[in-house]
Amino acid sequence: MNANVKRLVWLWLSWVLSGSLATAQGFAGLGTAAGNGFAVPQPGHVFSFPADHGPHNDFRIEWWYVTANLKDAAGRDYGVQWTLFRSALAPGEEKGWDSPQVWMGHAAVTSAEHHYVAEKFARGGIGQAGVNASPFHAWIDDWAMTAKAEGQDGASQDAIANVNLKAHGSNFGYDLSLRADRPLVLQGDKGYSVKSATGQASYYYSQPFYAVTGTLHLPTGDVAVTGKAWADREWSSQPLSSEQTGWDWFSLHFDGGAKMMGFHLRGKGSDYTVATWIAADGTTQLLKPGALKLTPLKRANVSGHDIPVEWRLELPEKGLSITTKPLNPQSWMPVAFAYWEGPIRFSGSQNGVGYLEMTGY
Repeated sequence: MNANVKRLVWLWLSWVLSGSLATAQGFAGLGTAAGNGFAVPQPGHVFSFPADHGPHNDFRIEWWYVTANLKDAAGRDYGVQWTLFRSALAPGEEKGWDSPQVWMGHAAVTSAEHHYVAEKFARGGIGQAGVNASPFHAWIDDWAMTAKAEGQDGASQDAIANVNLKAHGSNFGYDLSLRADRPLVLQGDKGYSVKSATGQASYYYSQPFYAVTGTLHLPTGDVAVTGKAWADREWSSQPLSSEQTGWDWFSLHFDGGAKMMGFHLRGKGSDYTVATWIAADGTTQLLKPGALKLTPLKRANVSGHDIPVEWRLELPEKGLSITTKPLNPQSWMPVAFAYWEGPIRFSGSQNGVGYLEMTGY
């Protein structure tokens, strides 16, 4: 079997195996047991940078994820998503075709009128996709998140403080420059993020302070944009319990400079919510589970799915009561594990912009 045929067969098999997970417990099988010798997150993990910017092949799943809220010179709003997923069929890494690592990339550009989406599949071991911790470079084919040499200290967490981000589909693309001037944020308890009352967890950190400049490549022409971006890094082997079917995840940029991450994990018996308040200087406060209250206000038919596209978020401890509205309610990601993902605006006790991801609907 020649290399090209073998590659196509391997990717087809990976797609079939991955697709079968969508019918398993939780969203995309993320509520299944870790199994097969995979590592499981433990409290007390001490993060090490830049090493932790790279892959953790002993864990089953991992992602490098960026969302951006952008404007053009005329004040029109846009959203951008760039995500690289690593999913392992077995722990560890091997060279060449023996690699058990499967890679998947998602890219999107959203405007009020359009939602452009592209997806890529790849495999480990042959150089088609992967992540280098230092100098930082995450890629799948020619999509990439790459550290700039300028201002980088390869021995510190600042290895991702100044990066270029690029991706393209058949009818869109983008080239963006992201620069952060404040430190990484460890989510949960010093990066140990609990996802259920029964203790499922992930390792999770963010960089929510990126300023963005760059260009969107759209069917109507190139558009120069500026704005804000948020990067998330997460890895685990069983981030959901078997009773949880999906999540609603918010990243919020308040006009005053503070940020908030909040997620709502939906369960068959009960829901689980967590929020992190991030002050403008980068200091954080983890709110106790259940402190964040989420209420769906308006639903829409999105590609045949009943989706709550407007929400009320309340966090009494911070005096927060806001209503979120999507830039484009039809921000459906018709990919292997389909979900809703798009930019939002919010108003109320605080005003600002952010991103919303909803899975399992």
